[in-house]
Amino acid sequence: MPGTQAITYDSLEKYRRNVGKAQVADLMAKMTGGNIDLVSYDEVAKRIKARQQIEMGTQMVRLNKIVGSVGRYRDFTRTFLPRSGINPERWARIDAAMHSLEGFPPIEVYKIGDVYFVRDGNHRVSVARANGLTHIEAYVTEIPTDVPLHMEDFERDQWLIKVERTEFLKETNLDKIRPEHGIELTAPGRYQILLRHIQVHQYLRNLDLEREGDQRRFTWPEAVASWYDNIYLPVVAAIHHQGLLESFPSRTEADLYLWIAFHREQLARRYELAPLSPDAAVSTFAEVYSDRPLQQAVRTLKFELHKVLGDLDKPLGMSEEEFAESRARYAAGERTLSEAEAADEEQVELGRDERELAPVDSVSDLFNIAA
Repeated sequence: MPGTQAITYDSLEKYRRNVGKAQVADLMAKMTGGNIDLVSYDEVAKRIKARQQIEMGTQMVRLNKIVGSVGRYRDFTRTFLPRSGINPERWARIDAAMHSLEGFPPIEVYKIGDVYFVRDGNHRVSVARANGLTHIEAYVTEIPTDVPLHMEDFERDQWLIKVERTEFLKETNLDKIRPEHGIELTAPGRYQILLRHIQVHQYLRNLDLEREGDQRRFTWPEAVASWYDNIYLPVVAAIHHQGLLESFPSRTEADLYLWIAFHREQLARRYELAPLSPDAAVSTFAEVYSDRPLQQAVRTLKFELHKVLGDLDKPLGMSEEEFAESRARYAAGERTLSEAEAADEEQVELGRDERELAPVDSVSDLFNIAA
């Protein structure tokens, strides 16, 4: 049939144009370090611990709210441009069908929060978007979750950070223990590090009580409150006192807390120091790091100058008095967190509300994060 052949030819040409757009988009993503893959439904469902499904029937779904897919999330870009591995004849047949009286059946999607994942019908979504449609008919299955997920959460792993924050707050109950805590992190994987910090704090506080002959032990809620009041807040106060957030405009005080904790541990090992005070940890960190290009350049030049002059026998930004005092405390037996953990040869189980937490593997791993 001539009419059908003409439509098929146009459909194949449309497929080729869209594959070309996908190749350009992939190239740009490689150059910028971005990720334009569809989101894996399985990964999201696993992280939110999806267990319940609610059949919602057939609805008209906005195409730009479909962010992922089940199983085939690498075959298309985030905007459902077809990659070269997609069969051109199949794509073109679906395009031809869309322009015929035949049309095509509804797709099937999972709905999590405010977004959708294709269960069946990736090619139909791709064709619909290529033809400028804004909606598509879909059979919707909703996955209930306590995590309010939206479109913007699927840029730069924000959805994963939101899930991890929900898990952290559920684990620590910090929203109730310290309602004004304001802890927000901007990269995935770091709430788990915070959780391990609290576990280690509980472990060390219980060691203190044991050495003092006190039979009492820190409960998990007490450890959370103590860590926040005595470990986290003093560092945050020093961050604000020294105006450090100005050097990291896209970061939060919780981000800086983790970087400073890692930095403090590195300095203590390198110079054989007892743990630095919050002010000393922040000031030495500020001498070396910044997110602003100009400040980075100035600090690099300053560091190189000190290296040429042989003036790196103590951390930059640390006074002679502070350095001597910390060395003296180290000589008197005070150790860093990693050394305290390594010195303890027994496997310690950390209790929380009469439940067991996973043992700490290595305290130094708690700070092994990339800035």
